[in-house]
Amino acid sequence: MSLTAQELEAQMPDATQLWSDEPEMESSLHYAQLALLVSCLEWLWRDRQDFFIGANLTIYFSRQQLKNRDFRGPDFFLVKDVEKRPRRSWVVWEEEGNYPDLIIELLSDSTAAIDRGLKKNLYESRFRTPEYFWFSPETLEFQGYRIDGGRYILIEPNDQGWLWSQELELYLGVVDQKLRYLSQESELIPTPAEAAQQAQLQVEQERQRSERLAEQLRTLGIDPNSV
Repeated sequence: MSLTAQELEAQMPDATQLWSDEPEMESSLHYAQLALLVSCLEWLWRDRQDFFIGANLTIYFSRQQLKNRDFRGPDFFLVKDVEKRPRRSWVVWEEEGNYPDLIIELLSDSTAAIDRGLKKNLYESRFRTPEYFWFSPETLEFQGYRIDGGRYILIEPNDQGWLWSQELELYLGVVDQKLRYLSQESELIPTPAEAAQQAQLQVEQERQRSERLAEQLRTLGIDPNSV
């Protein structure tokens, strides 16, 4: 006998107890790439409080999925226009029905076929995720799709091979064998460590410029402290 909607609802687990249930990532290359994607976007959007980034985190989206436990979450996903706060997993029915706006899968030997097939179809037909990218940290295979007319179409690369993301308003491109974000002006979005180094370099350049200016004033017989 089939269950009614109310009976199914009664069998739903407490969403507050739904922990992520993802396997370990394939290699240290995959871990490093995932950390890079998360840290750079978190740094760029450090003043925003309206997004959530999921990293190797389960997305719970249906009762049947919970029953069968036959689907794993994306390696990286972004949901916009939601409260920025920690979550154990992404539970669609607890998030006003919001699905990811962008998904990136990191290909490996064991997942590539699923990422290119089953998951692509799921993200297209069920999630309706506007943009889907995949990247292999090992082979550097990189491809992206955008929803158009209800179907995924390939995102055409620019001359550098980068793909424009409308959801991020950034390029995604392979730089030094890593998938990185780049601005519309082709500037690399830094990691927090890179940003700190850049800031320190600017301070040092300004110090050297000030010293050169002071030396020029002294050669003219002018005390730089009096200017």
